[in-house]
Amino acid sequence: MELKLEKFTKRFGTTTVIDSMDLTVNSGEMMALLGPSGCGKSTTLFAICGIHRMNGGRLLFGGQDVTTVPAQRRSVGVVFQNYALYPHMTVRENIGFPLKVQRKAKAEIASEVGQMAELVQISNLLDRRPAQLSGGQQQRVALARAMVRKPDVLLLDEPLANLDAKLRLEMRSEIRRIQKETGITAILVTHDQVEAMSMCDRIALMRDGKIVQLDTPEGMYRNPKTQFVAGFLGNPPISFLSVTAGDTLSLGEGLTLARPQGLEASGDIVIGIRPEHFGPQYGTGLEGVISFVEPQGREELVDVRLANGQEVRAILPVGDPLKTGQHVNWGVATDRILAFSQDGARL
Repeated sequence: MELKLEKFTKRFGTTTVIDSMDLTVNSGEMMALLGPSGCGKSTTLFAICGIHRMNGGRLLFGGQDVTTVPAQRRSVGVVFQNYALYPHMTVRENIGFPLKVQRKAKAEIASEVGQMAELVQISNLLDRRPAQLSGGQQQRVALARAMVRKPDVLLLDEPLANLDAKLRLEMRSEIRRIQKETGITAILVTHDQVEAMSMCDRIALMRDGKIVQLDTPEGMYRNPKTQFVAGFLGNPPISFLSVTAGDTLSLGEGLTLARPQGLEASGDIVIGIRPEHFGPQYGTGLEGVISFVEPQGREELVDVRLANGQEVRAILPVGDPLKTGQHVNWGVATDRILAFSQDGARL
């Protein structure tokens, strides 16, 4: 089911948190609301599920205006960060509770709970209580409970924040599998760009109550509209360098890079270099001293301090040992340089 926010406005007292925001989530799509703390992503989610009242604009589910429909009458399933399971109930009772509230027949509830438990792969845990479950198992129960009513929209509010790294990786793929198998329209709220990029069809990157870019994960990574977007996406993060654009890009102290084709700006600008686009495989051009090496198994993160004092990071496969203090002269994939004006706009 398509979900649409039109001119969505939300105020808390005299403070306007979100002002006239438009967003369309396509039917069967998984959309990420991504951004730093305080950007308005959870506020948007709570308005969609009915916890927050909208101060302006409209909310439509499948073309139907549900702006003033009470939360309990919206066809929405919500999974919260803290799972919010009932501790005195078994897994079976937790999953079936929304159907019990709807006064469904016991046989129907049992059937629906069994199907949902099989979908999220917890059929063997139905007689346990939440205290007897791991974090990942509790998350699966919360997901099953949210989806057992067959809602039109699934809302996920930082669902992986309380899991350890291994479980987080596992649940990323599991939530995406379940979403694709059911074809449900879903919105994921997260501050973790890896989650957003790996789980979602599109990302709405938010800042100060506004969507600053809406795109596919690959499109946003390769073609960010602003320096903020480029800096928010990417792990390890992008390196930003101040340069003077002329016939070449001058970094000072005799350091220069070839001018990227199509760059029309001149004077003082900022360039962004992704760590995978800097290293010995690209020839030479940037001389400096290795200031930090972080082994990560099959690859290494290497920070190089240039003669002008700026630093640029590389991500390299493990090879010849690299040491702090070692002098290097590495190149850049010039065609992958991102250029920005001093105020952060893409050039």
